[in-house]
Amino acid sequence: MPAKVSGLLYCDICLNAPSAYVYLSNPEHDVQRKHSSHLERYSALTAPRKRKAENPVPSTSRQLKLGETKIVNQTKVDNVVINFVIQSLQPFAVLEQPAFNALVQELQPNSRVMSRTTLRRKVEEGVQEMKRNIKQAMSSIEFIATTTDCWSARRRGFIGVTAHWVDPDSLKRCSVALACRRIKGPHTFDVLGSALNDIHCEFGIEKKIVRTTTDNGSNFIKAFREYGEQQQDENNNCASSETEEDACSDEDEQEEEGVDVDFIEVTPILMEDDGLQFQLPKHHRCACHLLNLVATVDAAKANSNDSYKRLSRSAFAKCSGLWNKTSRSSTASDIIEETCKIQLIRPNDTRWNSLFLSVERIVRIIKDEGEGALRTVCTALKLPMLSSVEISFLEEFARTMGPLAKALNILQDETDVQMGWLLPTLTLLINKLERIHINSRYCKPLVDAVLEGLQKRFKDMMAEPEFIAAAILLPKFKTAWTSDENLLNLGLAYIKDHLEKNVHISHQAMDQVLQMTMTSFQA
Repeated sequence: MPAKVSGLLYCDICLNAPSAYVYLSNPEHDVQRKHSSHLERYSALTAPRKRKAENPVPSTSRQLKLGETKIVNQTKVDNVVINFVIQSLQPFAVLEQPAFNALVQELQPNSRVMSRTTLRRKVEEGVQEMKRNIKQAMSSIEFIATTTDCWSARRRGFIGVTAHWVDPDSLKRCSVALACRRIKGPHTFDVLGSALNDIHCEFGIEKKIVRTTTDNGSNFIKAFREYGEQQQDENNNCASSETEEDACSDEDEQEEEGVDVDFIEVTPILMEDDGLQFQLPKHHRCACHLLNLVATVDAAKANSNDSYKRLSRSAFAKCSGLWNKTSRSSTASDIIEETCKIQLIRPNDTRWNSLFLSVERIVRIIKDEGEGALRTVCTALKLPMLSSVEISFLEEFARTMGPLAKALNILQDETDVQMGWLLPTLTLLINKLERIHINSRYCKPLVDAVLEGLQKRFKDMMAEPEFIAAAILLPKFKTAWTSDENLLNLGLAYIKDHLEKNVHISHQAMDQVLQMTMTSFQA
């Protein structure tokens, strides 16, 4: 067969022959003339190359020449303009600005910019199409969870609802935003309950929602207490029994005393909107918000200890001086960056993590650059220097609150966290805090306050069979996250009960499945 050496072709068969070989100018002619027995093999090897050369694949893209403009049709221009307005949150009036029209005309001279009316119509059509796609995607889903929140911005109230479910084919979590709706008036419990019910009914998922997660605002808590799935039945039973007792007692009194009955018009009473015409799903309080309350409200109870209160206030007062100085003066920021090789982090009121990160940054500067660097900064800025005891307190504070900050980061992850992460994370957090308490010197009151807050706010969740079962069913944790047999038995009983309801198998087979599950978990 032909081979290549130094840019020239020669024949392998002729080379192996006793006679001298010659360089080839026409390999196919040489094979036909001298090696006819190898012609079929040669044709098979060279045939794909010939077909490829004879039928080249046309290129889909072409490099534009200098000065050449790519022609885009009007539909693509309209889609690009709509995406620009929506994704950058531009007002519709941007289409009427001369500079924007000049930009589009310069890029595409043969195109035109749509009017505000056309843009509004296209956006509405896109919204309706997106709603149809979301409804179709959720129509085959059996279980859906939602999260909701309300807030105020620019003197206006809003409510947002997001739906989450697990795709039955890929087992990946899917999330869609259902609504970001304006709320007029105060954010009372009945207004929020009505808005939530309207959104659920609009997408036809009111019977599929297993839980709705909110923060710990009193308006949300009361809304689910009044209109929630479980609470409503209990309230109705209590209300009906009280009404019957009151009616019987009134009738007895009227018969004994001979008092005439006063007739009243019941139409206004029946037409009154009491909120019982709709029903909300089960309520779940946001664990991240609860941990934030533990780190702020409950941790503040450590100030009941006088020695801890004096030391913490003195240390945080000096830290606040540093944080305020760097936020108000660019000169102070330059001094800190030049001396400490890193900037400080200033805490804010809405995220407790920022306080931990701010203290951790000061501790890091002391560890990497030494106390001398921080003393130089305090001297240059005319601020009091932290004492050795206060520095030790800040280091212990960072070690104490570090596990809480890590737990908060785990639970507020948006992609890789499920309900099964809750109890293992809380259990590990409590165990770490109990070990820290043994060797703590300054922050024992803080550890006690945090542990008490965790027990108070998560007591019911720690004993919830559904949460225990969710943790057991996660291969990452199984049964290794706790040594409490009672908790594990609650979770396994919950799993067995739901398997019996949803899978029609015998009790003997059920026991075998659970036994195999426990064996694989303990392995």
